[in-house]
Amino acid sequence: MRSLLTAAAISMAFTLFLTPVFLRSFRRWGWGQVIRTPESINNPSHHTKRGTPTMGGTIFITGTIVGYLIGAFTGNNPPTISGLLVLWMMVGFGIVGFIDDFLKVRQQRSLGLSGWRKIVGQILVVIPFGIVALNYPNALGQTPASPYISVFRDVPVLSFMVLGPIIGWILYLTWVSFIGVAWSNSTNVTDGLDGLATGVGIFVVGAYSLVVFWQFNQSCASVIAELSTGCYATRDPFDLAIVSAAFVGALVGFLWWNAPKAEVFMGDVGSMAIGGVIAAMSILSRTEVLGVIIAGAFIIGPGSVILQRLYFKATRGKRLFLMSPFHHHLEMRGWSEISIVVRMWIIAGLLAVTGIGFFYVEWLAST
Repeated sequence: MRSLLTAAAISMAFTLFLTPVFLRSFRRWGWGQVIRTPESINNPSHHTKRGTPTMGGTIFITGTIVGYLIGAFTGNNPPTISGLLVLWMMVGFGIVGFIDDFLKVRQQRSLGLSGWRKIVGQILVVIPFGIVALNYPNALGQTPASPYISVFRDVPVLSFMVLGPIIGWILYLTWVSFIGVAWSNSTNVTDGLDGLATGVGIFVVGAYSLVVFWQFNQSCASVIAELSTGCYATRDPFDLAIVSAAFVGALVGFLWWNAPKAEVFMGDVGSMAIGGVIAAMSILSRTEVLGVIIAGAFIIGPGSVILQRLYFKATRGKRLFLMSPFHHHLEMRGWSEISIVVRMWIIAGLLAVTGIGFFYVEWLAST
């Protein structure tokens, strides 16, 4: 428990107290946000955001690493391959986002990497993650990930390897790549208002902290025989709890500066890093499908974009929303930015709690 509390506290203190130090450097380097807001949006404050320091995701990425390492060693829980894989996804996706942000700032345009280049970069991060995650078993034969599709735990009949190792590996890597790309781009689309993605990320990753901590308490390697039918085969669940607690702590500290009216934006480096952590946690905790509920608030934005395009094509030019993603639709209807953000936080909290509730009910039914 000491590792969890220390990791969260150090990460939060890092982002809460050191963000102003980073911002001075960001301003000196010219890392100011490029804003492109349609005039139709009923929010006159949008144009005032131009020049606000961006790429703030580098702050909470650094804070997470510092808090995780200090927390792990303080509590005598050295980093494991599972925890390092989460950091790999966080940093790797963050680098892709950083390149996108840097191009925007250097060219003073709202467009950085093209969509396909982002996806290629994300896949280049996910493939090594997937390969390592399905190798290096521990003494119990557990690997960080598994070749199964999972809901609350692995579904035995949904194995990728049933068609043979070669096809199985191709299907498995395709699956984890889809998860990584989907969550990374979902969080990126959601990051459109001050504090929106940060607050939602706190609820989502916080929920995953509870999930893996419960899995630690009900691990198949430690529970008594009477509870073995409801145990979890997740490898290194406590280390996953430490790294997710560090990430939540870093986001909480960052939210102090990112909440409306934001003094710093996370940029694509931050939003993609959040998506990377969610993808890694869902895969390594064996709750990939459940993640659709836990992180459901991150699906609203991209979901509205998809619906808008489908409706536009089906009706030959009509629009379902005034503008997509959905938070911009609400802006055009006259909602204030803070009203939209707070209500999205509430929705994120409700969905996260619902996901945890389903997770716990499944455990009760299996014991």
